[in-house]
Amino acid sequence: MDFKEELKQYQEHINNALKNYIKKDKCPEEILNQSMEYSLMAGGKRLRPILVMATYQLFKKDIEICMPFAVAIEMVHNFSLIHDDLPGIDNDDFRHGKLTNHKQFNEATAILAGDRLLNNAYVVISKELENSVNQDMTKKIKIVKEFSQAVDKMILGEFVDTEFEGKQISEEYLEYIHKNKTAALLILSVRMGAILADASQEDLEKLTSYAEKIGLAFQIKDDILSEEGDEKVLGKPVGNDKKLGKCTYVSKYGLIGAKEKLEKITKEAIEEIKVYKEKAEFLIELAKYIQNRNK
Repeated sequence: MDFKEELKQYQEHINNALKNYIKKDKCPEEILNQSMEYSLMAGGKRLRPILVMATYQLFKKDIEICMPFAVAIEMVHNFSLIHDDLPGIDNDDFRHGKLTNHKQFNEATAILAGDRLLNNAYVVISKELENSVNQDMTKKIKIVKEFSQAVDKMILGEFVDTEFEGKQISEEYLEYIHKNKTAALLILSVRMGAILADASQEDLEKLTSYAEKIGLAFQIKDDILSEEGDEKVLGKPVGNDKKLGKCTYVSKYGLIGAKEKLEKITKEAIEEIKVYKEKAEFLIELAKYIQNRNK
């Protein structure tokens, strides 16, 4: 199947699953529910849940097994985007070509919508655990542990990123920020799919390395797009990183240097999964898609 068509099918699958968790009832918190839906269904690449599904399908076929975990990781991702856009962090006005959550609603509602999306992710996983049979419980408890650790890493990375705004930082600190802020959830996504599919420890190690590398590639590309992207395509202003004085791969290595790093790390990611041959075709094309995307 053509990569773009397969990507679209995965996106439609997760979008349909997410709709099941949208609350439309008339209730005192109706506006909060609308705020959550506004961000959760705003679009986006759905990269994290797709990685859960695609990694699972390296080993097994019935992706409905992993859908609750795919939904949960997308909830966490959208929680992070809402909070990332807030005035106290990046102070962004637009995302996906729409007003950011705090601009569409208000800052208090946006904070609470993000909080509730994070908590709802754990509600979804808890229900899945409750419905598990004994033989599934051990691996799902392992996933819950890794889920919590990855969310913690993402928050740590976000803190260090904001703490060092306007300061020059070492290559090690720059990588530390983005291994946590960006790559942690991508690693989690791949590992959840692999664990649910009973992948071996060797497979887990290869896939973890692949995910870490595409996570860093994603961030490098983001930094490049922030420097030279098209605002109309991106759906948000360019140059915010420079305005905030953030240390990025572009400010650290220059535009050419960042592009060279992106090329190198993408090739390394692809090498990690060539062992799976034709089964890895989608994941290989996904790494190239991350490298070549324009938004």
